[in-house]
Amino acid sequence: MTNHTQSADIFDTSLEGFERQVIDASYHRPVLVDFWAAWCSPCIVIAPVLEKVVLARRGEIALARLEVDEGENMKLAGRYQVRGFPTIILFRNGEEQGRFSGARPAHEIEAFIDRYL
Repeated sequence: MTNHTQSADIFDTSLEGFERQVIDASYHRPVLVDFWAAWCSPCIVIAPVLEKVVLARRGEIALARLEVDEGENMKLAGRYQVRGFPTIILFRNGEEQGRFSGARPAHEIEAFIDRYL
């Protein structure tokens, strides 16, 4: 899953950058965080759907991808009590607003985002 989109709206994050890239940034606009793993089939399925939904919103929301198997990133999965992958958490104003697990179609992701915007 290394050939995914990178932009101002869609980016990879890590334990080191999480506070700045997700928590601090969520005061300016909501940030979806995709907790994923390379061995996880539903993670691979949902990644392009999340990208499509975020890009269609033209800067209204950001998508941060956190690969839990890289380095210290599993600590964040523990901090946010992520039990399965993928888990998508929406942060706004520095706090978790909502979450869901598993692959979902675009219209369900849109409805999830709309609930918090």
